[in-house]
Amino acid sequence: MTELNSPTPPGPSRRTTLRAASGGALLLGTALAGCRSAVSDASSRARDDDGRPRRGGVLDIAVNSDFTPALLFSQSAQSLQHRLVFNTLTRYDDRLVPQPELARSWAYAKDGRSLTLELRDDVTFHNGRAFTADDVIFAVKNLQKPVRAAQLRATAAVVTGFEKRGPHTLVLELAHPVNNLFDLFEFMIITDPESVEDAVAGRRLIGTGPFTLKKWSPGSGLSLARNPAYWRPGRPYLDGVELRVVPQADALVSSLRSGQSQLSFNVPGKSLATVRDAPGLTITDYATGGGAVYLGVNTTVAPLNDRTVRQALAWAVDRDRLLAQSLGGYGLASAAPWPRSSPAFTEAHRTHYTHDPAKARALLRSAGHKGLAFPLLHLALPAETAVAESIQYDLKQVGVRVTLRPTDPATAQKKLISQDMPALWTLGHSFAQVQPSTLAVSAYPFNEARNTSRYRSARYTELVREAWTEPPADRAAAHAQYDRISTLLLDEAFLIDLVVRGQIQVSSDRLHGVRLNKFSYLDLDDAYLA
Repeated sequence: MTELNSPTPPGPSRRTTLRAASGGALLLGTALAGCRSAVSDASSRARDDDGRPRRGGVLDIAVNSDFTPALLFSQSAQSLQHRLVFNTLTRYDDRLVPQPELARSWAYAKDGRSLTLELRDDVTFHNGRAFTADDVIFAVKNLQKPVRAAQLRATAAVVTGFEKRGPHTLVLELAHPVNNLFDLFEFMIITDPESVEDAVAGRRLIGTGPFTLKKWSPGSGLSLARNPAYWRPGRPYLDGVELRVVPQADALVSSLRSGQSQLSFNVPGKSLATVRDAPGLTITDYATGGGAVYLGVNTTVAPLNDRTVRQALAWAVDRDRLLAQSLGGYGLASAAPWPRSSPAFTEAHRTHYTHDPAKARALLRSAGHKGLAFPLLHLALPAETAVAESIQYDLKQVGVRVTLRPTDPATAQKKLISQDMPALWTLGHSFAQVQPSTLAVSAYPFNEARNTSRYRSARYTELVREAWTEPPADRAAAHAQYDRISTLLLDEAFLIDLVVRGQIQVSSDRLHGVRLNKFSYLDLDDAYLA
């Protein structure tokens, strides 16, 4: 067997921290180089006198929507708390090189048709049961079930056999080679098989993670307590975590400024300027590209079945204005889904569509359309409403009237999965921050076999399957592969990317050691309150 050799994108991503200083001055700092993770904490400044992080305290996190148990095994805006209760097998660093978590080490067979995992033997679930290879087998089979609506189900389904070599050694047999198996390992939370149905009903959450569930109060939030038997000695430092639902933007900002909450990832872009001026708060931009704002198009609704009309919409939106006014300037205006850290990123793809309303109007005239009107679904949250209003304004300038249709996050996710969207919608997507093939085989808006736009193309399927199952031997060939996929996405415009952004964290200066994984699962193993 050969050791894993993961592809390496060109250069690490970074994260930027804006710190409120006395007199309102701002100090801009960037961190991270080499293998240091952009999703790891950049600061170790406030510690006890002996140089160690403080032990104790309860962290209050303000969130704008409640935990949705039914979405436990899918990637959504409600995934923040996953890593607090559950562990994953591995985690990526900035260069998409997997690092150990519940898996200590791994090795591929030479033909790429099997992978051997060496698992930790010192891990227990919250109920005291020992973690073994059987739990990994269950986790993979669980994601293979359509009922779980897991975006990485196609990758899980490639695992066709399991060979246990003792309680903590497992061989995964693969139907064919894939280049995103470690995306699955970072995405796949390890749950207790005996209580999984209780988990998706919100009654019990039993994992191996740093915190245990004390209580879920629907509509109010989650209350978590420190796991005293956590497998990382001395971790976590915090005694507990409260995830408190604060749906109104003003109230959320107020809770941070008053110190009632010490952390949030849900401050609307328009409110970030206010937060920047608040003493005692820090804004951190996790520039991993873990999220993107987009305009979705239902290609079965005429005349949106006409590619020319879809391209006109892509030219109509002012991405730079949307970024500045609706998102607080945090992110990267882009017509393509890829962050700069992705091996698929090119500047030419990012700027393929710019703001050109005259060109948009000309395309609509050439297609024989004027005075079009469509509904636009969006989340009924301040930040998402601001994005929808920006799109509405831009489309009106080219003769396309849009009626806003607000909805809640759980309903939007269900519609996304079931392909039940109206003519237009705007949401956020993930999966462009990991292996590029994962976006097109896993993300609901892009899935080559069954996407929300109901777009079908034999050529698209061919390109995606090639990139997923036949990893090229050299970087040049890989770039050519990704270029063909990006060109098709831009030309067909069944999904119109607008801004690539990471998670925007607002936190108290007292809080240190916060991390996010590539799927924006919150990692508080090393977090502490100074």
